[in-house]
Amino acid sequence: MPASHRRRLSATHLIVIALIALFGSAGTFLAVTDNASARTAPPADDQTSLPPTSPSVTSPTDNAPPDRSDDRPDSPADGRADGPQQGREQGQKNGQEQKNERRQGQSPGPDGQNHQHSGPAASDFVDIRGVRPNARTPRGQRPAPSGSTGSFTSRCGRNEEGHRNPDNFIVTPGVRNGAHHLHDYVGNRSTDAFSTDASLSAAGTTCDRGDKSTYFWPVLRDLTRDSATGEEGNVGRVLTPTSVSLTFRGSPAAKVTAMPKALRSITGDAKAFTNGTANARAQWTCTGFTDRVLTDKYPLCPRGSQVVRQLDFPSCWDGRNTDSADHRAHLAFPDRATGRCQNGLKAVPQLRMTLTYKVPQGPNFAVDSFPEQLRKPVTDHADFANFMPDRLMESAVRCINSGRRCG
Repeated sequence: MPASHRRRLSATHLIVIALIALFGSAGTFLAVTDNASARTAPPADDQTSLPPTSPSVTSPTDNAPPDRSDDRPDSPADGRADGPQQGREQGQKNGQEQKNERRQGQSPGPDGQNHQHSGPAASDFVDIRGVRPNARTPRGQRPAPSGSTGSFTSRCGRNEEGHRNPDNFIVTPGVRNGAHHLHDYVGNRSTDAFSTDASLSAAGTTCDRGDKSTYFWPVLRDLTRDSATGEEGNVGRVLTPTSVSLTFRGSPAAKVTAMPKALRSITGDAKAFTNGTANARAQWTCTGFTDRVLTDKYPLCPRGSQVVRQLDFPSCWDGRNTDSADHRAHLAFPDRATGRCQNGLKAVPQLRMTLTYKVPQGPNFAVDSFPEQLRKPVTDHADFANFMPDRLMESAVRCINSGRRCG
């Protein structure tokens, strides 16, 4: 082969080799980059290497419209009305919810918040017809010749005037709403948180014969009838008693002596549900069934029968004090078995309050109570302060000691 041809072939070969080298490098580069991309891309279901933003949330971009969800009118999805019709419907719903809360014992307090006041429970009621007769006088309490068998009744009305407040000048003097539940009052017309011996002595009275004593007890309410929310969540319409009997009785073991003016006395324990029943004294029954009494249950009375609350006061006085720090130590109950006053205490006339009520059928009534006492019947109680004129008290003592019924 001529030398000129070998030079041209060599040049051609060099060009071909260069092109092969060039294309081979590009293919290798593409293969390498494709393999690299395949190694760094995560599997479709592997989220571990995703950024913190949730896949269901779209990250905002500079040109995305601003989120104005807070600027839109409240929608039904928010639980609020959208439009006049829905507004009316929601208003009716809210009104019904508030009514239900009142029935359940939730009431707005001074801070505007709802305060739960539960009770009573269905288990707090029992049919009086299923209770065995249990109201018997112990043999030891049958009157002895030295006893006093008479009685004196002070007639003071049924609180037709509606004298009520949530005060208790005996236990929490000078404190408005010191009782945290509503009291019915008969007798002294002025009784409130700020009553004093002087103010009570100067006031008028609902009682006959000038008895200015004050007699009071927590109200009973009809739970089937809504009313303005009562003190501390005690809801229901207040019931006025159909009758109120205030009878002072004697002692089966001794003659009674006159009560001192301004003597304070309490019976029962408004916190018996949490304190225990050591001081619980109230009894519940029905007219026509008074031989059957309950202490920790409300009675369900048959038609034509009325609910009865009976509250006996302590009647053994220490002979010196008209009150004491706990409002109990200066007075005591006589011995349950014998009716005698113990430890040198003197027998004074024993007040018995008997209150009757027409109530709705079923477990639909309750006494007012402190919130934590759940309107339990065992918390029933009453208060009394003696402001009888001296001559009236002396007349009552003579009547009781002579075995007569007066008043």
